[in-house]
Amino acid sequence: MTWAEFWNRETSIYVNDRHRRVHYEGIARDILKYVPGPGARVVDYGCGDTLSADRVAAACGHLLLCESAPTVRARLADRYAGSANISVIDPHELAGLDPRSIDTIVVNSVVQYLSAADLGKLLGLAREKLTGGGRLVLGDIVPRRVSPVRDALELFRFAAANGFLIAAASGLVRSSLSSYPRLRRELGFLQLDEAEMLRELEHAGFAARRDFPNIGHNRARMTFVATPRSAATAP
Repeated sequence: MTWAEFWNRETSIYVNDRHRRVHYEGIARDILKYVPGPGARVVDYGCGDTLSADRVAAACGHLLLCESAPTVRARLADRYAGSANISVIDPHELAGLDPRSIDTIVVNSVVQYLSAADLGKLLGLAREKLTGGGRLVLGDIVPRRVSPVRDALELFRFAAANGFLIAAASGLVRSSLSSYPRLRRELGFLQLDEAEMLRELEHAGFAARRDFPNIGHNRARMTFVATPRSAATAP
């Protein structure tokens, strides 16, 4: 099984419907601050089963939900069928878009499931598609020191604040017995420290900085904002 196949089926990542809902509400709220204006073209790359994309779409000109898993794309297409400024695309369709046609690309909680080579390809693709003043936002980057134990503690903190603590405890047990830990060992789980991520972005032609807070609930993980170097201004 590949990571793409894993995400193409039902998973135990979300412990219940409330977890799923408040997770996506928070992600949408965090993404909104990166939307540059009402006419912007925005890509949410690896968007997953987002339940709150309409909030982001309301703040921009066009929102493209880019997802590799066919079953997830089908649900997204059905969910947002009535939204004129939301399109559901796959990564091949993203690659076919005109160069310099996107204002913001958000890649949240995706990098850890890529190989180093695939990360380089994604950064190159983003560099090609962004407008001169566009921004690439990489969220939920996992530093090397952050373990599954720390991730569990962050989940418990989030669950306690949002009323699903008991479900989180039972959900973590289910997740530990699922294929996720084995896939993480066998397929790899890309972790990069801050300096490493900044070097990757520089190598791909970006001027980048770490941004605070991280997108989503996990305070132990990192978010970066990158601008094509030719358009970047000095800090």
